[in-house]
Formats: sequence, C-alpha cells, structure tokens
Amino acid sequence: MLEIGSSFSLAISLIGSLDPDLVEIVSLSLRVSLSAVGVALVLGLPLGAAIAMGNFKGRLSLIVVSNALMGLPPVVVGLLVYLALSRSGPLGVLGLLYTPWAMIIAQVVLITPIVVALTREIIEQLHGEYAEYFASLVLSHPRRVGTLLWEGRFSLVTVCLAGFGRAIAEVGAVMVVGGNIDHLTRVMTTAIALETSKGDLELALALGIVLMLLALSVNAVIALIRPADSPGASAVTVR
Repeated sequence: MLEIGSSFSLAISLIGSLDPDLVEIVSLSLRVSLSAVGVALVLGLPLGAAIAMGNFKGRLSLIVVSNALMGLPPVVVGLLVYLALSRSGPLGVLGLLYTPWAMIIAQVVLITPIVVALTREIIEQLHGEYAEYFASLVLSHPRRVGTLLWEGRFSLVTVCLAGFGRAIAEVGAVMVVGGNIDHLTRVMTTAIALETSKGDLELALALGIVLMLLALSVNAVIALIRPADSPGASAVTVR
C-alpha cells in the first residue's frame, strides 16, 4: 500500500513539474487523436447526413454496414492498415509505417464509422421535423444538408466527443502501426501499457491521470455547450 501511495505522489509530481517525457507523450497523443477526429468529421458528417436524407437503393444496407463498423476490432484495423502501409502493400511507397501518420490513418478508420452512424441518427431526426418546411422553400439537397448540419451543431458535438474518446483511448491499432517508438510514436495508451509492464508505475499513473483529466474536461465543455441546444431555442436558418 505504501508503494502504491508513493507511486501516486511521484505521478502527481511528474505532472506538476511538467516532466519533458510526459509532455512529449501527451502532446503527440493530442496531435494524433485531434488530427484523426478532424479527418473523420470531414469524411463522416457529410456522408452521415447524405444517408439520413437520401432515398436510394442500398440505403438500408449502408445503415447496417455503418452501424456494424462502429464495433471494428482495433487490432484488426491495425493489421489491415499495417498491410496497406508495409513495403509490399499498395501504400508502402509512401513510407508511412511506424510514423504518426500511420496512427492517424488507423484512428480515422476506427472513428469514421462512429461519426457516420451517429450523424445519420441526428440528421435523420431533424430531417423528419423540417422536411415539409424545406419542401415549401424548394431547397436543393446540398443546402438542406448544410442547414441540418448547422441546426444540429450542438448535438453533433457529442459525435466529436465520441470520436475523440475512441481515438485518445486507442491502444491496439496504434501499437501495431506505430510500433510504440520512443520520441516518435509513443502515445499515452501505449506508454501506459509499456511502463506498467516495466514496473514504472509513476509515469503510467501520471499518464492515466492526464487521460482522466482530459475526459473530464471534454465532458465539462460539452455540459456547458449543450444547454443552448433546447427544442425550439432557435428558428431554422436556411444556409
């Protein structure tokens, strides 16, 4: 028990002193995860909205597939990205394996289905509420998509949160494609796994505390933003 208490004290000390190794690992984790979330949002928001508002053959199949892909096994994703980026793979010429770019790609593959599925649910509900209004204005499909994305912006913050949470906590995929290389591809989750196996509980605990603080901070921001998104709080603005 004394050893655990001492480890916690040292972990707090590492955070308070802004230990260089700790800062480097946290910074890389944030850069990788935020970049992946950004790309996933650019890809997933329009696609989810298009599926929600579309009336085309195969729509149900797309919904089923997007929902199923939300549960993609991270290690399998890591393996597939590894094969694509390896020297003998189709993207091997880019030399991205065991770099932060490889980890971003793996996280994008994991996050995008989540963004698509959740966006579809949100936009589908909004579209049902405003379909007649849009029809009366004879709006084009792109303008409808843009308007609904704007009107659902506060609800879509939860989509960002879900994607960021999945990305920042990812271990398997980033371990496979990143290699957990010190000063290059070592992020918080892989560092925690490595330091725990080495018995270096101080750094592992410090990183774990930072992860928890990040999760609490993000949820606090969402809690502050969400009250503005109440039914009937604002009129639909056509964009």
